[in-house]
Amino acid sequence: MTEQFDNRKMQAAAWFRSLRDEIVAAFEALEDSQATGPFAGLSPGRFEVSETKRQSDDGSDAGGGLMNVMRGGRVFEKVGVNVSTVHGTLGERAQKAMAARGVPGMDSDPRFWASGISLVAHMQNPHTPAVHMNTRMFWTPQAWWFGGGSDLNPCLERAADTEAFHAVLKDHCDRHDDAYYDRFKAWADEYFFIPHRNRARGVGGIFYDDLNTGDWEADFAFTQDVGRAFLPAFVPITENWRDTPWTDADKDAQLVHRGLYAEYNLVYDRGTKFGLETGHDANAVLMSLPPLAKWI
Repeated sequence: MTEQFDNRKMQAAAWFRSLRDEIVAAFEALEDSQATGPFAGLSPGRFEVSETKRQSDDGSDAGGGLMNVMRGGRVFEKVGVNVSTVHGTLGERAQKAMAARGVPGMDSDPRFWASGISLVAHMQNPHTPAVHMNTRMFWTPQAWWFGGGSDLNPCLERAADTEAFHAVLKDHCDRHDDAYYDRFKAWADEYFFIPHRNRARGVGGIFYDDLNTGDWEADFAFTQDVGRAFLPAFVPITENWRDTPWTDADKDAQLVHRGLYAEYNLVYDRGTKFGLETGHDANAVLMSLPPLAKWI
């Protein structure tokens, strides 16, 4: 299985990198096109790019990626678009977590390879929702699967925005399986729920993990479409609201909601836990945290 998947690994990693390039270009174009509003006088934001590294337990190189972060832009207060391709041997806690999910071979050969893209955007204007998206491929000698999704996180909820965002996701899901949208929307509703607040962190989207139908090409094609859905789902909402005036109360609501987002990512998010436990660059893993937040 290892030799069979070498080309597929390269193909997946190249796709995640190309999606990163497309999104970075689109976000910088949004910064360039911002002509009005309170931040129009700022210089357009640009991504700062730095390499990330993962070190194995013995200190050897175990892959890495690119961390792309923009701060203090006209549209984006902070946005990160990270890609990585890492490999190594899973530690004991990660092995147990994988085995509990039904991944075979963790007791005999806990080697792994993983590649993906992860994006979180926190906006200047509280009328413009924050957003999250990621897609990834994971491989072990005994298994492989895809995962990912995207979800919208407005502090000022609008039914029309929620409907438009979900409509794009549904359209891309329906191209592959009529059951995917309902299944993965329900999964997102469950996954992005914050038990100690008894509420969701946003208005949902789609989420899936452990996707292995036995047809790698089909599952990869679906994962690509999840990535392709992101810009047409999110950018029009941003363009609609980025120039809208806001009040102090609106900004306060945004900062409080960011606190909710931070709580979820630090306490519950599986990707955050996995990244920190497997030795990936902590700054890249915690890129999702907002620049400013508030708790009541």
